Amino acid sequence: MKILVVGGGGREHAIVMKLAGSPKVDALYCAPGNGGIAKYAKCFPVKATDIDGMVKLAKELAVDLVFVAPDDPLVLGMADAMQAEGFMTFGPKKNAAILEGSKVFSKELMQKYHIPTAEYRVFDDPKAAEAYLKEKNEYPTVIKADGLALGKGVVIAQNEKEAFDAIASIMEDKIFGESGSQIVIEEFLTGPEVSVLSFTDGKTVRPMVSSMDHKRALDGDQGLNTGGMGTVAPNPYYTADIAQQCMDTIFLPTIRAMQEEGRPFTGCLYFGLMLTPKGPKVIEYNCRFGDPETQVVLPLLDTDLVDIMLAIWNGTLDQLDIRWKNGCAACVVMASGGYPKKYVTGLPISGLDENGQTANCFVYHAGTKLDDETFLTAGGRVLGVTATAETLPEALETAYAGVKTISFQDAHYRKDIGQRALKALS
Repeated sequence: MKILVVGGGGREHAIVMKLAGSPKVDALYCAPGNGGIAKYAKCFPVKATDIDGMVKLAKELAVDLVFVAPDDPLVLGMADAMQAEGFMTFGPKKNAAILEGSKVFSKELMQKYHIPTAEYRVFDDPKAAEAYLKEKNEYPTVIKADGLALGKGVVIAQNEKEAFDAIASIMEDKIFGESGSQIVIEEFLTGPEVSVLSFTDGKTVRPMVSSMDHKRALDGDQGLNTGGMGTVAPNPYYTADIAQQCMDTIFLPTIRAMQEEGRPFTGCLYFGLMLTPKGPKVIEYNCRFGDPETQVVLPLLDTDLVDIMLAIWNGTLDQLDIRWKNGCAACVVMASGGYPKKYVTGLPISGLDENGQTANCFVYHAGTKLDDETFLTAGGRVLGVTATAETLPEALETAYAGVKTISFQDAHYRKDIGQRALKALS
């Protein structure tokens, strides 16, 4: 098969490296790709959101399958456009991708179908939102932009001032553009967070290995929210009993609800969960593989990813036995100094071999470019250094050993990835 992967970050590099190991793949392409991906797939400078340009590229390359990895093109309808031209695709159509594209839609769906989630109210008027907060006077409280915001459209306000500032910046200053025309104000949930990615063909849902993300920029979960500074898998808080509870009360009800609404969801559905004292609740849905969760989940996948994609396309996922490797995975993100605020790019990276890798680790490139044979920084999150091992302490030790062999000016990474998971295991 000839496969085109849409996107250019660490998630896409993990997908490309997984597909590169399949005997069923003859040619791999990626657009726009990055410096590390270029070592495994031929890259083309087409923006991930350029639907017409991507369809044109798929035609020119005569690919067999298009894997649409990021949220933006899915929400814009890239899977629909590709299918209209006869291409097999991985990723939901526009009418199903709304599950991530609109927080208002997803909350109303959960309410309608009794899927456990935080209590909420929707507002399109900032003054009404402020009046509601004054009346409720409960903090912390969660404020979310309705639409896509690069994973940064959520504010956990600790007091009234922070809440009002968040409303003003989202709804009046439009820091996320039209994504902030409506907001959702939610109760603040407590408990361990779990990410569960799942494969689904619209009828059957097959959860992947659970994972734990680390969103804050600094050690001890301090600092600003980022796209994710590291991950571990599996998540020790996610027991077999909880997994069954989630299947019964969240996963299957969500798939059935989307079917019922005439929006069958196919591809990868991400469940962001909070294990509250009252049971698991949905914090958010994503309509695609998470980043950096993918970087710890896919290395543990034993079944050929191509076989899974074909089963999803053919609606036969229930007939496929998806196998996982025993053991654990850990990913430590190396970011540019200053991320998630201002940072410098174009800095040379040392310690990588000619394929952008280092010994005993998978080095997933998130923000790099290749200049001749030198890898340069080209984003906020630069590399995801990932290791697998029989135990989590071993995986973490190997990943951090890998990080120590790589350097670029002002490189920043958390030193405590996986510590909460280790506490749960002890």
